[in-house]
Amino acid sequence: MAGEPTAQREQPGTTMSTSPTISLSELLSGADAAGHDHALTEKNSGLQHIHNHATGAIVWFPTWRKFRETSDWSEEVDAFVEDFRSGALPVEAGASRFLARDLDALLTRAAASSDANVFVQENLTKHLTRTWAVADAVAEAAGTDLPTGGTKPSIFADYPYDVYAQDGGAFATALWNDVIDARRNRALADEAARKALKPVSRKALKNAARKAARR
Repeated sequence: MAGEPTAQREQPGTTMSTSPTISLSELLSGADAAGHDHALTEKNSGLQHIHNHATGAIVWFPTWRKFRETSDWSEEVDAFVEDFRSGALPVEAGASRFLARDLDALLTRAAASSDANVFVQENLTKHLTRTWAVADAVAEAAGTDLPTGGTKPSIFADYPYDVYAQDGGAFATALWNDVIDARRNRALADEAARKALKPVSRKALKNAARKAARR
């Protein structure tokens, strides 16, 4: 939470002075095994959770601060730094395009899934952490300080979520709702498209012509 230490780099663009050794999966497994006092587990672990009432599952995810303490963070950030530096676009432009495409792909997959409630619990945490890793990779590539949540990084200028509010909890909640709604939204869009393409009857055409003639 707010008092958790963030991972520190020795100098911008270098690796961490002490590499994290715990993986995100180990943290999440520990939370699952901690028992039914979810609030206490959240307080002591640096994780947050959402109750998936449709499946009865508890979905754990790290705060953006806690994610920086995992080995997954350093691996993902380093991979993104390499990708962005080798890309044709400037780092920030490349990152912004990646985020937009990644979110669109997630919601498209959610819309096509057979069960949105299962899909969201299987994909939410990965999407959150990948998004934070992209922002940290941009800072790493530019040699600037890692985002702290106080000022929105420019790569999120057109992004629909506040990824750092409530240590990531606001991002998780808003994205959760959009993933759940993706299938319904696609059905509504498909229905609107079908209605727009529905052939117009001859009677309707004649009525429209008569109305036009009277004007």
